[in-house]
Amino acid sequence: MRKVSLETVQLEIGGGVVKETPSGSTRLIIPPISSGYANAQIDDYRRLPRGKFPWRPPLILSLKARASHLKPFGTLGFGFWNDPFSFSFGQGGATRKLPTAPKALWFFYGSYPHNLPLAPNVPGHGWKAASLDSIDLPTLFLAPLAACAFILSKFPILRGWIMRKALKQVNAYESLLAPLLNEWHSYSLTWLPEEATFEIDGEIVLRAPEVPSVPLGFVAWIDNQYAVATPEDGLHFGVLPLNESQWLEISDLQLKSHRDVA
Repeated sequence: MRKVSLETVQLEIGGGVVKETPSGSTRLIIPPISSGYANAQIDDYRRLPRGKFPWRPPLILSLKARASHLKPFGTLGFGFWNDPFSFSFGQGGATRKLPTAPKALWFFYGSYPHNLPLAPNVPGHGWKAASLDSIDLPTLFLAPLAACAFILSKFPILRGWIMRKALKQVNAYESLLAPLLNEWHSYSLTWLPEEATFEIDGEIVLRAPEVPSVPLGFVAWIDNQYAVATPEDGLHFGVLPLNESQWLEISDLQLKSHRDVA
């Protein structure tokens, strides 16, 4: 394996700030906010079409990370995904893309009321390692289908059936994580063509036997949003007020690959 460069750009929304610390780490900060959306993010895909996202296996992503709070409000994380909703949230110079089915390999945290129960016997919120792969549908079909599912899920008589069908389209492997989010820990993600292995401080916390087959982009972020997709509550999104600043700090970010990136 050899180290390859990972060049990121910043996204700052609603008072979010990406800041380099004196020690050389990167701190993603969102401020106290009573309403609206706040996000601090770094990524390497925002101006690219999905077919040209930078990363495919075999790769090893490693970094150290900690958060300001044991249980922050909203979501945060780091890893790879296909930016499936950028058409709706195409800010900061992003290339606007139609929605697509979500695919991701990442360490992800979502606070209550966030609730996406994608993997069997794993709660829909909390601090997780996760591999997500969804069925491939043509993008021009997916957008109207998603809109119809969103509308129909508002009707109690249809909600359970619609949401169960939708959740079955996501092939997910997840594991709840024991290490405390507000302490420094070393994280590693090994992405191979047939599997992915997630490690914290050298200990394997998840081995996913199936992985996305499309190129993905790197992302690290913290925001104050949540998402709910359950048969009981349907599909909806929202933002949480923050009484104080929250941050995610990362350091020693490295990416290693067997081959040159096109």
